[in-house]
Amino acid sequence: MGPEATINPGANPGALRVDPDLSNRDIAPVPASERNWKAISFFALWVGMAVNIPSYMIAASLIDGGMSWQQAMWTVLLGNLIVLVPMALSGHAGTRYGIPFPAFARASFGIKGAHIPAMLRAIVACGWFGIQTWIGGAAIYTIVLILFPGVAEAPAMMPDWVGVSLVQFSCFMLFWVMNIWLIWKGIDSIRLLEDIAAPFLLICGIALLIWAYQRADGFGPMLTSSSRLDDAGFWALFWPSLTAMVGFWATLTLNISDFTRYARSQRAQVLGQLSGLPTTMTLFAFIGVAVTSATIVIFGEAIWDPVLLVQRFDSPVIVFFSMLAVVIATITTNVAANVVGPANAFANLSPAHIDFKRGGYITGVIGILMMPWKLLADPSGYIFTWLIGYSALLGPVIGIILTDYFIIRKTELDITDLYRHDGRYAGVNGKAIVALALGVIPNLPGFLHQVGLLESGGFVVGLYNYAWFTGLAIASVVYWLLMRGQASRPSKP
Repeated sequence: MGPEATINPGANPGALRVDPDLSNRDIAPVPASERNWKAISFFALWVGMAVNIPSYMIAASLIDGGMSWQQAMWTVLLGNLIVLVPMALSGHAGTRYGIPFPAFARASFGIKGAHIPAMLRAIVACGWFGIQTWIGGAAIYTIVLILFPGVAEAPAMMPDWVGVSLVQFSCFMLFWVMNIWLIWKGIDSIRLLEDIAAPFLLICGIALLIWAYQRADGFGPMLTSSSRLDDAGFWALFWPSLTAMVGFWATLTLNISDFTRYARSQRAQVLGQLSGLPTTMTLFAFIGVAVTSATIVIFGEAIWDPVLLVQRFDSPVIVFFSMLAVVIATITTNVAANVVGPANAFANLSPAHIDFKRGGYITGVIGILMMPWKLLADPSGYIFTWLIGYSALLGPVIGIILTDYFIIRKTELDITDLYRHDGRYAGVNGKAIVALALGVIPNLPGFLHQVGLLESGGFVVGLYNYAWFTGLAIASVVYWLLMRGQASRPSKP
């Protein structure tokens, strides 16, 4: 089946002779007639995903660590240009065959083996879903405080081990319900939301930048100070930070085909991502740096958290609409980046019983159980444990998938066999599992050291600082060596 395949095995399983328990409407190939996303659609998607609180604060740890703002911006830009490469490459299969990530992973890991990368992606996304939902709930909580100031003095009414008050948890759950409603409305509502929100979010970011410049008569001391690091100190901070920047979107390098399956052409998905990802991430990180620099002049201290910043505004009306912007920015990121991937992954576990919506509901429940407010309690852990830690898992996965697709199979997939138990991709590809394990193992000691379970340093920590890169390289080479001699082009079904 070639790139113009239009038969939807979810709608008509018998037409492609697929096994019904491996397909439903949500993970079946998208017919060519329904692939209508233009470059502007992907640009809007990335604006919606990249404009969020973590993006705004992403340069904070770099500047706190001693980098100048120019060094921090170059690190952010370089990291996003690097991750854009596997992002566009991974999106190729989605555009060509109309398949989502779980089906794409079947080619390299096998029909059953694909559950491993799909669930790795899903669990990380559930954590992100919880984090973003907590941030959105915090914005709603701020609005509640404006309308009902006495709420701040209300008793906790929650067990101590939960760690939040009843009102905070209620705001968290309100934002959670907003996300679940969009899941219920389906993938088209998510695209519509991104298209509407993108220009609004860009305007809000620029407006905040203008406000800071005018109030501080400039952008303040951060943009005039130089780096506090010598050469050795800079490189010691740069490499793990670059890995963290790549890790920020390492999840989407895996499942970007969940979106590019709707693209009109390869040109649309590549240009849309090129114009949307690195530019928006770097711009919003700069806005975070510049505005925070101005807060030193305006308030006498650096305020990195925009939610805390807008609480300092004099006008309740401005605070209200600012928090509304935070809510919109957070929900556009959450439903696109942290719902679509895991929803399809959970659907892949049992296509006959779990569709996109049910997979999204599962994501939402797990996001609550992970208690995201505790994940955010330690900022250093957020960068060096959370971002780098999961990049050590996802780097090897994307290395295997891209090596299989571009080098072993020369971009040729048998779309029918991706949905059959007795086809060429049946079972588990043990070679992919071996490559994955060998890609992860070298970074495991560094992770254990980072979380305090292993007293080690030196080479172990140094290697962990490059976790995504080393994992990807090792897994790619091992997989290629093990798979040499495999047919690059599938025979016709």
